[in-house]
Amino acid sequence: MIHEVTGDILLTEAEAIAHGIAPNDHFDSGLALSLREQRPALYKDFRHYLHTNHPKTGGLWVWGGSGGKRIINLFTQEPAPNEHAKPGQATYANLNHCLHELQKLVVAEGIKSLALPRLATGVGGLAWDQVWPVLQSDLGSLKIPIFIYSHYQKGVKAVEEGT
Repeated sequence: MIHEVTGDILLTEAEAIAHGIAPNDHFDSGLALSLREQRPALYKDFRHYLHTNHPKTGGLWVWGGSGGKRIINLFTQEPAPNEHAKPGQATYANLNHCLHELQKLVVAEGIKSLALPRLATGVGGLAWDQVWPVLQSDLGSLKIPIFIYSHYQKGVKAVEEGT
C-alpha cells in the first residue's frame, strides 16, 4: 500500500520515517539536517553509535526518540573518505540491501506505517525514475501504509490515508 504524497515529511503521522545517509554522515544537508535540527539527540546518539559499531553500507540504524516516532537511517550512500569530506553517492546495490533490511525490520518490529522521502535521490544522486520501481518491488508487499513524500512542501501536512 504505497502512496505518493506531497508535503513535509517531518509532519507525518506515520510511526516511522526512513531516510538515506552514509555510515559516517554529518547530517548537514537535506532531510538529515532537518532531523538533526529538530531532534539533536538523534545526531548525538548516531555519533556514539558510529564510534561503537562502525556500520557498513547496505545496513540500517534505528533511533527511537521522544514522542514515539522512530527514525530509520538507511546506509544507502558510500562513506566519506575522511571525517571532513562529504559522503559519497548512493548506489543501487546499497539501496536494494537497505530496502530488504527495512522490509525485515517492519515485519519483525510490527511497524504499522512508514514515511520515506525520494530515497537516495538528493545528496545520494540516484535517479528517481529508477528508484521508484525498486521501492515498489521491495516494499510493495508490506501490508502497511507507506507514504512516499515525492514532492516536498515545507510546513504542509500531507493527506495520509490509512494512518
